[in-house]
Amino acid sequence: MSQLDRIKYPHDLRQLKVDDLPEVARELREFIIDVVSTKEGHLGASLGVVELTLALHYVFNTPEDKLIWDVGHQAYGHKILTGRKGNFHTNRQLGGVSGFPKRDESKYDDFGTGHSSTSISAILGMAIAAQLKNMPDRHHIAVIGDASIASGMAFEGLNHGGVTDCNILIVLNDNAIGIDPSVGALKKYLTNVKKGTAKEENIFECLNFKYSGPIDGHDLPALVTELNSLKEHSGPKLLHVITTKGKGLKKAEEDQVTYHAPGRFNKLTGEREKNSAEQFPAKYQDVFGHTIVELAKNNDKIVGITPAMPTGSSLKYMMKELPQRAFDVGIAEQHAVTLAAGMTIEGFSVFCNIYSTFLQRAYDQVIHDVALQNLPVIFCLDRSGLVGEDGATHHGLYDIAYLRCIPNLIIFAPMNEQELRNIMYTAQFGLSHPIAIRYPRGRGVLTEWRQPFEQIEIGSSETLQEGTDVAVLSIGHIGNSVVEAIKEIDQPNKVGHFNMRFVKPLDHSLLTKIFEEYPHILTVEDGCKMGGFGSAVLEYANEKGFSKRVKILGVDDTIIGHGTVEQLKQKAEIDVTTIKNQINSLIHAQQPSS
Repeated sequence: MSQLDRIKYPHDLRQLKVDDLPEVARELREFIIDVVSTKEGHLGASLGVVELTLALHYVFNTPEDKLIWDVGHQAYGHKILTGRKGNFHTNRQLGGVSGFPKRDESKYDDFGTGHSSTSISAILGMAIAAQLKNMPDRHHIAVIGDASIASGMAFEGLNHGGVTDCNILIVLNDNAIGIDPSVGALKKYLTNVKKGTAKEENIFECLNFKYSGPIDGHDLPALVTELNSLKEHSGPKLLHVITTKGKGLKKAEEDQVTYHAPGRFNKLTGEREKNSAEQFPAKYQDVFGHTIVELAKNNDKIVGITPAMPTGSSLKYMMKELPQRAFDVGIAEQHAVTLAAGMTIEGFSVFCNIYSTFLQRAYDQVIHDVALQNLPVIFCLDRSGLVGEDGATHHGLYDIAYLRCIPNLIIFAPMNEQELRNIMYTAQFGLSHPIAIRYPRGRGVLTEWRQPFEQIEIGSSETLQEGTDVAVLSIGHIGNSVVEAIKEIDQPNKVGHFNMRFVKPLDHSLLTKIFEEYPHILTVEDGCKMGGFGSAVLEYANEKGFSKRVKILGVDDTIIGHGTVEQLKQKAEIDVTTIKNQINSLIHAQQPSS
């Protein structure tokens, strides 16, 4: 039996000698590679903290001592050591282990994480609570990366933590990369610290943290010794640990961006599986990325901004070809939005590209800095709707609802890649209001999306087919599922399909015509029902005195977990089969009374 097989929980790990830990590290790293190579997931981050994970659980008495992993990409080793080795092969699969720490999954997951930079505030909250409950011996540890600690929220936590006497330890996992390489002045400062050339006072000591390091994060005996030493010191502490993302797999060390989440790969060589199928239709993110370059080459007022996701958003293409006009601002969504507002005031057409779920972190800036001043910032919201295996923390389900209530804001959702290009083309000339363009993760539907640009009239919709009995109003990419559903019903001629495109402003003239002519109305969206597109249609119907019942298909008021996008659509009942059944049911329903 291997050493790793003997470890069910951290108390088993603590029975070993320090000299045994390097072998456990080797086996743990091998196990992670073995599973992720076939099941997919986040690889590089977890490989980089294998030794750190072992040392933390070896030295501290988890779960009595509290341990939080910022973001959670790097928590695979933690999960394997805390009772989940046997079912780790279900990682990120429907009904299986979550890809991120999750409180209802294990008592060792002290705080749910998925968005960055929350760990310091959370662990400080727990530490203050421990003082109030007279638990002076409990330790509180947060592991945060050098990219995440540059975020404003992390510094808010440091700023507060430094004036307390709480028993907290911040472990700075410094590998100079998040998903993409770290950026900014703090990165430069940490690089100088590592080189021993930093001339300034240590920034963390200035914030009243006992600073230790930097030390080799792959030297297990040194980690154990240092952590044991820090246990004896009360008050706020910070340990600076240097690691290599992807450690132990050569390909992952050499190409850290790709091997953050590489898909399936050969566990021996690290070579990724090649997809023999032609890669079309294109991903929406790539359509955005190539289109903004195409537009920017003809319009020197176009600027692109992303908060730490140049690869995920595909702004990387503009950063390569037009680096002076494309900005990665780091994990700083609030700053990204207000930076965009400032540049817009100076006459630039600013495309602020943020994942839908991450724009939630800059809600005040959208309202206060953009909408109240009616600045025509162009928000491109990637990963709207259900995103799949990343699960609840990453689904872009709430953007329509949380944006629709904001005055001055236009909301558009393209049904295909060409509509995305056309609305970008339209928005570049400067609209009278800010606009949010929401589009999904994954591929579109067109085999050739590079068509000539056409301007889109704000508030206009598109009639895809007329009918007699049921009007289906769709918004965005999910309209393609409606098209498929209509093909499968017995009486497609009875169904009208309308690609509404704009959630705000709605096409009032078309809505009036639909309510006057169709007995049954069905709305379809890939977001939350409450406050969403269907709600907007209902509000209009009520305002105008239409009494016909509107059936809304969307995501119910519940948390949707992880699984494939198709599995989650079925679970949320917004898949092709559900849409088809709803249309058939309405066709055969009794005519509503007038």
